[in-house]
Amino acid sequence: MDAIKFVQEQLANKTVHPTFSAGDNVSISYKIVEGNKERIQVFRGDVIQIKGTGSTKTFTVRKISNGVGVERILPISSPNIVEIQVLKRGKVRRSRLFYLRGLVGKKARIKEDKSMAR
Repeated sequence: MDAIKFVQEQLANKTVHPTFSAGDNVSISYKIVEGNKERIQVFRGDVIQIKGTGSTKTFTVRKISNGVGVERILPISSPNIVEIQVLKRGKVRRSRLFYLRGLVGKKARIKEDKSMAR
């Protein structure tokens, strides 16, 4: 076995998150430390990509805040992620949704996948 993969598996955070994919609308509860205080902030948006494998897996979430697009790249194995909730399943035909960056308003919507296939 590769030594790097072995060490990563030993240090990996063993939290269980729901399965989600690109196009899904998720709500991430993220722990933020400011000085000696901790608080939980909720970031809600659409997953536009999932990248990597294993403990190095990351996902990008995009939301519109006051008319400005905000993207956040989060590692799936981060100890600061308290909870991930899948709010809606998106019906998309590709795994990287970077084209949403150029769309505004109703064109930037993702259709909801109402089938229970996942």
